[in-house]
Amino acid sequence: MNYVFEPWLEKTLSGLAQSGLIEETLIVCQEKIDSMMPRSRVVVGEGIQAQRTLSRLIDESKTRYLLFLTGPEQIVVEPNTVEKLLVKAESKKAGIAYSDFYHLNKDERMYHPLNDYQLGSVRDDFDFGSMMFFSTEAVRVAQKKYGVLADVSSNGLYDLRLKVSIDNTVHHLREPLYAVNVPENPSGDKKLFAYVDPRNVNVQKEMEVVFTDFLKKIGAYIHPGKLRQGEPTAESFPVEASVIIPVRNRFGTVADAVQSALSQETDFSFNVIAVNNHSTDGTTEVLSNLSGQYELLEHIIPQRTDLGIGGCWNEAINAQLCGRYAVQLDSDDLYSSPGTLQKIVDTLRLGRYAMVVGSYTIVNSHMEEMPPGLIDHREWTDENGHNNALRINGLGAPRAFDTSIIRKVGFLNVSYGEDYAAALNICREYKIGRIFESLYLCRRWEGNTDAALTVEEANRNNAFKDSIRTQEIITRQKINKGAVA
Repeated sequence: MNYVFEPWLEKTLSGLAQSGLIEETLIVCQEKIDSMMPRSRVVVGEGIQAQRTLSRLIDESKTRYLLFLTGPEQIVVEPNTVEKLLVKAESKKAGIAYSDFYHLNKDERMYHPLNDYQLGSVRDDFDFGSMMFFSTEAVRVAQKKYGVLADVSSNGLYDLRLKVSIDNTVHHLREPLYAVNVPENPSGDKKLFAYVDPRNVNVQKEMEVVFTDFLKKIGAYIHPGKLRQGEPTAESFPVEASVIIPVRNRFGTVADAVQSALSQETDFSFNVIAVNNHSTDGTTEVLSNLSGQYELLEHIIPQRTDLGIGGCWNEAINAQLCGRYAVQLDSDDLYSSPGTLQKIVDTLRLGRYAMVVGSYTIVNSHMEEMPPGLIDHREWTDENGHNNALRINGLGAPRAFDTSIIRKVGFLNVSYGEDYAAALNICREYKIGRIFESLYLCRRWEGNTDAALTVEEANRNNAFKDSIRTQEIITRQKINKGAVA
């Protein structure tokens, strides 16, 4: 077995080297160094993420398995860690194996479970922990069958695991086999928005190349020439646009959101539809008072009591009072100016788009900009955004729809990922319009639904979005095979 690592992990290697299964340690660094470790060899290269270095390691390997350390943390291995990975990889005939782990915080060990891998686990930040165990044979077969992207310098392991996963099982051992010395959530929003950070643009462009190549290999790539514009509809609408505000228990913020919508200045008629999902904190009274003051505000309380945010959207878009275009506003956010709605609808009209997505700025409860600031999703391109959307975790906000089209698509009746699922559905068939200036102020506060998530809650959200991607990939494969009209 080979053990591939970065130089700063020597302490970890010393512990693992005691296993009789470690036949050779390959030390990868950018310049020649002397290694005092037994059965070790120095490989001078760009790092294990560089395809050239990675391919060289694989070509030179004489062992059946490769164990990669994927982070800079010091790892403390459990007894029989390597043996357990090996046994499971053998029994499951896995191309890749990985396990849960512990976080070390002073003297406390906190269990960190990971998600099972599925077809839709294609995002670049899927959490494998700090160890990935590869079958050398599976790697070589995948490289021979699906090729190697030689120019990849920062995403070699991403390319490798995607290609190995095509024909091989990726097995998750649901037990902690090691511990790492890192905080539970070291980077917060910085990690959450890594794919839109301008500092990561070159790495992200390379990831998009890797991922697009993968989609082509599995028959899920949608050629941009197949995308179409929205078509004129014979449906009649009471107004040109509706601002949709799903809300539950947002007493402290909903009035600001509604006032932001009502203050829009347009050359067309619009209304504001607040779908009040049986609030119990005074939100109902706030909306009732506002609807009595403003004719443009429609206050809906659904008969159903089992609705998530997506279900509330379905109530709004299918209501007779919904306009030709349906425009998003969350109950704790604001439009950035009175011209936001006009700009969005103009873009929908001129481009005959099924959907338009704007850009937003992260602010605190005092409306002060906070990191990472503007989220504009400039990684989107007209040529490939609809494919790359399967790799990233969101498309941005505010979102706006041609009501005739979104009525056919609909939303999942959930409160997380409903917008992402609808957007993936639309962009596989229709062209999407983008506005890269800030139209929207997204408030971060302790009451946000994604604030201070536990590991288990974050895993549940990520697994659900991976399941959305799984179904979307299958649908796109069927479209390319002619099985879906």
